[in-house]
Amino acid sequence: MTAPRVLVTGGTGFVGRWVVRALLQRGIDVVAFDHHAPDSRWRAVVGPQADSVPVAVGSLLDRDLLHALSTEHKFTQIIHLAALLTPDCQHDPFLGCEVNVLGSVALFDLARLSGGRIQAISHASSYAVYGPEAESGPVAAVSAASSQESGPPMFYGAFKLAVDLIAHQYWRHFGVRSVGIRPHVIYGPERCVGLTAGPSLAARAAARGEPFTINYTGKVGYDYVEDVAEAFVRAALEAPPGAFVYDLPSEVATPQQFIAAIDQVVPGSAAHITADGPLVPSNVPTHPNPISRLFPDWRPTPLSEGVRKTIEFYRRTPASN
Repeated sequence: MTAPRVLVTGGTGFVGRWVVRALLQRGIDVVAFDHHAPDSRWRAVVGPQADSVPVAVGSLLDRDLLHALSTEHKFTQIIHLAALLTPDCQHDPFLGCEVNVLGSVALFDLARLSGGRIQAISHASSYAVYGPEAESGPVAAVSAASSQESGPPMFYGAFKLAVDLIAHQYWRHFGVRSVGIRPHVIYGPERCVGLTAGPSLAARAAARGEPFTINYTGKVGYDYVEDVAEAFVRAALEAPPGAFVYDLPSEVATPQQFIAAIDQVVPGSAAHITADGPLVPSNVPTHPNPISRLFPDWRPTPLSEGVRKTIEFYRRTPASN
């Protein structure tokens, strides 16, 4: 077997940086692909090897570019993270569908056409596929979507659910292995954009002695970014035959409880950090499929520890953003 070489789409984004870092720590060759070039956050997370990683800038819809990259770098796995987030999908559903659905199909088709060289794809699903009355499995969620009260509450979740179903078709008809990973709210160092970036930004503010208001309320699950990166890496490298989707365990908390965890690390910061805004949907599945079924040794980072790591990152990182 050849040594693995991994294409990471969305590789210069929040989770992508940590995935690239995790792969490099394993000594695995990485090619990053994104719609923009790396910035200072990329180097802050990836570390000393950042400049040695090939980075291709382009669109997932450019199939000629994807085929050229595949021919040049001969990657053996794909970790697919690139996507428009909830606000962009709500603002422009057509563009959201192009990027999140057609862009994903382009990568699965790249694997189909690779003659077996691309052995597996791990891809980012989301708890956003679940509605308030979700049943077991993605097909049930599609059926539930016929009701105004059920199914994915926003376009982002609908697009993610579509990709989960498409992945199953690529396994059924072409034998493309895949594992979808469903995190809930991902937090950690350098999470700066998206509907639920507030807790991570609050941790940064506490580290810098600044006030901050988390822009939503409600009880949701939180997944530390290094856990999420580890899930994608292991899923790509250890994918079993088939097309699967697994939920990360997501420690459930309110913004107030997240603030309390910050205050444990930076005493007194809770006096300057608040939460105010719309109630975000919990989107919790009635029948979860935990990642521990794939990796029995899975041990998530407790929220208190993830918050501590996030604050320590910012304490040792210059305030350049």
